[in-house]
Amino acid sequence: MITKTMDAALDALPKRGRVFIPGCAAEPLPFAKAIAARPEAAAGLTFEGVWIPGVNRTDWAGLHPDARGEAIFLAPEWRDSFTAGRLSFSPLTYTQVWLRLARTRFDAGVFAVAPPGADGRCSLGVAADFTPAVFENTRFRIGWINPAMPAVRDGPTVPLDAFDLVVEVDSPLPGYGAGTIDPVSAAIAARIAGLIPEGATVQTGLGRIGVATLSALADRRGLRLHSGMVTDPLIDLLDHDAVDAVTTGVALGSPALHARVADDPRIRFRPVGDTHGIATLAAIPRFVAVNSAISVDLFGQVNAEWVDGRQVSGAGGLIDFMRGAWASEGGVPIIALPAATRGDAVSRVVPRLPDPPSIGRADPVVVATEHGTADLRGLSIEARAQALIAIAAPCHRDRLEADWSAIRRAM
Repeated sequence: MITKTMDAALDALPKRGRVFIPGCAAEPLPFAKAIAARPEAAAGLTFEGVWIPGVNRTDWAGLHPDARGEAIFLAPEWRDSFTAGRLSFSPLTYTQVWLRLARTRFDAGVFAVAPPGADGRCSLGVAADFTPAVFENTRFRIGWINPAMPAVRDGPTVPLDAFDLVVEVDSPLPGYGAGTIDPVSAAIAARIAGLIPEGATVQTGLGRIGVATLSALADRRGLRLHSGMVTDPLIDLLDHDAVDAVTTGVALGSPALHARVADDPRIRFRPVGDTHGIATLAAIPRFVAVNSAISVDLFGQVNAEWVDGRQVSGAGGLIDFMRGAWASEGGVPIIALPAATRGDAVSRVVPRLPDPPSIGRADPVVVATEHGTADLRGLSIEARAQALIAIAAPCHRDRLEADWSAIRRAM
């Protein structure tokens, strides 16, 4: 049945159990709003999904004191629930959480879809990432038809009659903006662009450097994109015929981006099992993966999750893409970051990471800052340290040299 309100959906929720809530562009914000008005509907429920910091801001575990949540990222909006023990954090990669979700039985789930087509099937639209992993394993399926969700040319669909209850509510899709591209991000992007040959397949992450990197590739030809997410700079690449084909799981950005990716024949949407599968990535020649980080140490270990001793994010697809590029014939795994922050007062190339690394030293990468690039693959520990010191902020290099000498003597 189709209802115009969320009350029937709340009434259908189990009294206790596990509920799948999608993230990214498919987060059911009207559903969250309805629960906020009737918080008792969340009592006893465990909400699980892949919610992205900076995009998905709802604290699902905080909707009721007796609600719980499970996530692979942390964000400021969920900090209170994490501190209180209501939100469980698991340090998993995208492929790992894909497998976990596919093996989990959900008592209920809310699935965002586009309005059904003439064939009675609903497109997952610009959010094809994790829903295919859990759809068949969900006992009670709530379909949220969102007229703002476009039906895409090439992407997963589900039959309308597979839902136990259908709600139609128009709601804008979550947007995304990296902000103004600063000169440092632009300089780093220019360094990265120099590592990307014509005909390469490129992946970029969220953030200013990822956005700036896409913008720096508009003069190329024959590129392919294979990425977990695409953002607004893709429009310019399509307009300039820089890319021949795009495979992605999610589009995050403006309504103009959503309209473009839904109708362009070069774009296909695929679930995480395809976009992040390491075997799939390794089989792509010249696969260049570009992701940002918070800091890197002189061993080549990468931190993408910690600030001042606090977990602020998660590994997500970072490790999947880095390992896929490492195994690709002619591939390049790139970690990009500014050399320093706070007006050069704090170096982001550090002697040794104080917190668990996102990428260990056994997975060497190419590190890019505004001062250059350091290809750590195949280098000894001494050569790695020297290569990283050479691309650190000049005002920190002497200190890093002294710190490395002390570390090396103690080994």
